[in-house]
Amino acid sequence: MTDAVLFSRASDEWTTPRNLYDTLDAEFGFTLDAAATPKNTCSRTFLTLAENALLSRWGLVPSHRAGPPVVWLNPPYSKVRLFIQKAQEEAARGCTVVCLVPSRTDTRWFHDYVWDVTTNAPRPHVEVRFLRGRLKFGDGTGSAPFPSVIIVFRPHAGVAA
Repeated sequence: MTDAVLFSRASDEWTTPRNLYDTLDAEFGFTLDAAATPKNTCSRTFLTLAENALLSRWGLVPSHRAGPPVVWLNPPYSKVRLFIQKAQEEAARGCTVVCLVPSRTDTRWFHDYVWDVTTNAPRPHVEVRFLRGRLKFGDGTGSAPFPSVIIVFRPHAGVAA
């Protein structure tokens, strides 16, 4: 994929930088890549958009790893709101969901699911890790035109939609 395609609106796929994935996988032990293609997944177990990752119960997908469900999520960036909402729902069902998304602190989804303006802190069971600099996605030679953030939704008892 060339930089011209990678950084244009023609592409909605931002392939996870392998070193970032490997570092987070060593920390969390991912059991599922929830929004991948066979070409860009980092995991042996993944859901594609064709399999309708937004309708699947992520914690019920059979995995190559034992233990509680721990999901990696680098969603199509045109659908961040839908996937962040889904991540919150799956955390309420017992999954840990680690998301790589653009750092868009001014958006509705950020305030609805990530940041509590009353406490001026992340919502309960949510962790925010701002990344320094800008990532280089996939085989791109230049940095992304936007900053990125890791958002971790921890399992919690709650009512999932």
